[in-house]
Amino acid sequence: MSEQSFEQMLNESFKTIHTGEVVSGTVLDVKEDQIILNIGYKSDGVITRNEYTNNNSLDLRTVVHVGDELEAKVMKVNDGDGQVSLSYRRLAADRGNKRLEEAFNNHEVLKAKVVQVLNGGLSVLVDAASLVSDSYERDLNKYADQEIEFVITEFNPRRRRIIGDRKQLMQAAKAELQKELFARIKVGDVVEGTVKNVTNFGAFVDLGGADGLLHISEMSWGRIENPKKVLKSGDRVRVFIKEISGTKIALSLKFPDQNPWIDAAEKYAQGKIVRGRVARMTDFGAFIELEPGVDALLHVSQIARKHIDKPSDVLEIGDEIEAEIVEFNAEDRKISLSMKALENMQGDEVVYEDAAPQDEQ
Repeated sequence: MSEQSFEQMLNESFKTIHTGEVVSGTVLDVKEDQIILNIGYKSDGVITRNEYTNNNSLDLRTVVHVGDELEAKVMKVNDGDGQVSLSYRRLAADRGNKRLEEAFNNHEVLKAKVVQVLNGGLSVLVDAASLVSDSYERDLNKYADQEIEFVITEFNPRRRRIIGDRKQLMQAAKAELQKELFARIKVGDVVEGTVKNVTNFGAFVDLGGADGLLHISEMSWGRIENPKKVLKSGDRVRVFIKEISGTKIALSLKFPDQNPWIDAAEKYAQGKIVRGRVARMTDFGAFIELEPGVDALLHVSQIARKHIDKPSDVLEIGDEIEAEIVEFNAEDRKISLSMKALENMQGDEVVYEDAAPQDEQ
């Protein structure tokens, strides 16, 4: 048996490594753009900045120190300079992909920080914009640096396509909230909610699991011309449930105990003098708001003793007037007014009947 040379024995004392293998080692030296690693091989390993991070301006001395233990993937056993080319970044990517594949196969919910807002999605993974929320999201910047939960719905690392879906988690959570909400509410309940959006016909109120519609006609006992002048998105409102039909909820702010017609018979009895505001007009008369929810008709023939063709000849919307109640109909909720009656009471003009002439004395 021939004796081995010192060099042969030395080489055999080192482990063998192969391209693609994962090795661990101790940091011997750190420069701004590379790390030297003792990996127990006859040559040291080198991790360049590009193989450590995607950040081309990162100073490696700020994140890695002599004596640190690192794992890396062997890219080349000999990089041409007699050293082993290693990659920390690709090992992390491989392990990340393996973790994501497990999550994809197990339908696992993951949590990650948003590192970049892209045109059409978020980079956590690449989380498509249409899968970020259960409603359309115009501005995704609000998710920057936030931690979000998602599930992997597409996993294809070869095409560098990994898609996360947050939308289905939100939909599932919303469905559970909706189920809980409908289990505890009933018609007549008074609930609190947040105005979600306001339209020309009403407002949608988030009740925590489902939205309810607060129609313009249910916003007040009085007349509402524009819901946007009464409510805005984000307002907290206290409403009562008027109707439930399937998953549709009709809401109201017209609380029954606040109905102005409850004591209207006493306040607006025939013969009483009242003040009100001209709310709207027609050719036959003007409707006077006595209080929100209680309107009375001032017929054109009852505006004055002199002849008036139409109310707009002497009145304008918003005018304050004083009149006598000449009729009150509780069943039909109708009240009739007369300004002319007040003129007669005030004696602005006195008319005498003609008297027969007397004989001269």
